[in-house]
Amino acid sequence: MSKQVFINLPVKDLKKSMAFYEALGFTNNPQFTDDSAACMVWSDAIFVMLLTHDKFKQFISKDIIDGKKLVGSINALSLENIDAVNTFAENAIKAGGKEYAEVKDYGFMRQRSIEDLDGNNWEPFFMDMSKFPG
Repeated sequence: MSKQVFINLPVKDLKKSMAFYEALGFTNNPQFTDDSAACMVWSDAIFVMLLTHDKFKQFISKDIIDGKKLVGSINALSLENIDAVNTFAENAIKAGGKEYAEVKDYGFMRQRSIEDLDGNNWEPFFMDMSKFPG
């Protein structure tokens, strides 16, 4: 089996969160989706598990953070070009997400900073290593 990454996120409204992630280009895997969880596929190796708070609590012994007030992680996704970064961020905003920081341009890398409906942080970016400083 190849190595894969599963990012598990607590969400308050599973259906609205599924629609948000579909607007970003994720697809749903119904095999791992029910009333308490949804598997959203980014690639053959990256999956985002959207879990209701009750489902998420089955895996943890701590409190769930309020993503609107606290940050638990920043999930960065490498995209194929700057246009894809902008499209990802613009689709997130149209779907109800929020851009929480200004666009960052480092010369060799450009990134945007968005949060989903529950405040989970995402940074789509494009990196051109041919422009990386010597």
